[in-house]
Amino acid sequence: MSDHPSRRTPVAGRARRRAIREQAARSGVAYSMAARHLDSAGLTPGETLATYGRTIYPTGVDPYRQALVDHRERRSFGERVADTRRAATLPEGRAAHLVERFPPSRGPAGSGVGRLYHGEGRQELLAMLYLVVAAESPGLLPEVGDVAWIAELGEDTAVDTACADVDREARRLLEETPTRLWSAIEEALAVVEAGVDGQLRHAAVRQAALLRTMMTPRLGYADEPYVPGLPTTGVRQILDALLIVADDGHAPGTRVRRVTGAADVRLATIVGARWGSAGPPVGYLVWPDGATAPVSVVADDLVVLAGQESVPR
Repeated sequence: MSDHPSRRTPVAGRARRRAIREQAARSGVAYSMAARHLDSAGLTPGETLATYGRTIYPTGVDPYRQALVDHRERRSFGERVADTRRAATLPEGRAAHLVERFPPSRGPAGSGVGRLYHGEGRQELLAMLYLVVAAESPGLLPEVGDVAWIAELGEDTAVDTACADVDREARRLLEETPTRLWSAIEEALAVVEAGVDGQLRHAAVRQAALLRTMMTPRLGYADEPYVPGLPTTGVRQILDALLIVADDGHAPGTRVRRVTGAADVRLATIVGARWGSAGPPVGYLVWPDGATAPVSVVADDLVVLAGQESVPR
């Protein structure tokens, strides 16, 4: 028997190097940085820090939503073009497109998350937000001719790029208090109704009628009047997922674990994103499993669990 030590690398060493290479490729960072990520966050194969990567359609527990997403991916070119033409038509066509593109979902049983991307009136609120942008920041609207030409490519992301400024501003409006948002919508609808753009004016007339309906008190189970309010949470989640398509990040519904130390592996679900003036999310609103309310967490303190993206992109 030879007294020389074996040159074969121990299995554990090979596995670790392979995991580092995979992490580096997945995150787009240097090998040395990927190694530090693995060591500091205790990443297991397939996991990534939330500061890297992209999850648009998280693997969830709702087979019906997954069927809708899968069906959409199988559209013919003609169907894609018809949809991108609709997506390029502000405000109402784009609102309808986004509600269909990001259908309702729900969190895992026992997580406390409940429903995601939901709420009666999502399409109407999205259209109203675009009208607020048209009234307050008309320079953000894309040129009609340019976006119509882009729509003929049949690519959602091409239209998203053309509408990026207006989409991001619509998402920013949802940071307003409900009272301020109601007022902003009412004021914007009045401004657009008095404007010269026929398409926007007609949309404002329709949305004003819908807003009055939404503000009309209804009778609850105890025959007490109530106003249901605007579906801001569902629309916020739709716009979060949309902005992540271009800027990377992880959409509501993504399963994560919090990392404040290697031993902290508490599971949670992303229910919202926090945005800066540009770029990907700077943080997330997450709902820890079994909790009664979400908490705000910076992206560096979250690890995205393996196998989260349900549709290749």
